[in-house]
Amino acid sequence: MTPAPTERLAFRTWRGDDLALARAVFGDPRVTRLVGGPFDEARVRARLASEIACQRDHGFQYWPIFLHDATHVGCCGLKPRAPAVHELGFYLRPEHDGRGYATEAARSVIAYARDVLAASALFAGHHPANAGSRRVLEKLGFRFTHHERYPPTGLDHPGYELALSPK
Repeated sequence: MTPAPTERLAFRTWRGDDLALARAVFGDPRVTRLVGGPFDEARVRARLASEIACQRDHGFQYWPIFLHDATHVGCCGLKPRAPAVHELGFYLRPEHDGRGYATEAARSVIAYARDVLAASALFAGHHPANAGSRRVLEKLGFRFTHHERYPPTGLDHPGYELALSPK
């Protein structure tokens, strides 16, 4: 199961034969520079395997997102954080930045977390220099709560929470 399609985007689950798509996101140093990248081939393969395992084990992942014409945009989804609290994240291919896709995809993922997973809250964080991610999170209604160490960068990243009310 995936989040509902949006006006411009569709979701699907990662598959074992998606290495080229995984490389286009997790292997692109422009995408991963603020999350501990660049990632080599082994790390890209490991990330693809971990997304597939997360879907199998938890019913969610950072789903690949596509325009309705099948153009790959990036990924957006969830990973486990605490009981009934999941972490929201998104990675967009650079050619798709600045078009509102992260916000649009995240809204559908938030609805999935609330309506399908019955999550009580979502957490999200971003690199201190990533003003674009901060703006997206604020637009989605996330509220800053604290800074926490993000081991891949060695920095304290701002952390945000979004309380979810049952629909």
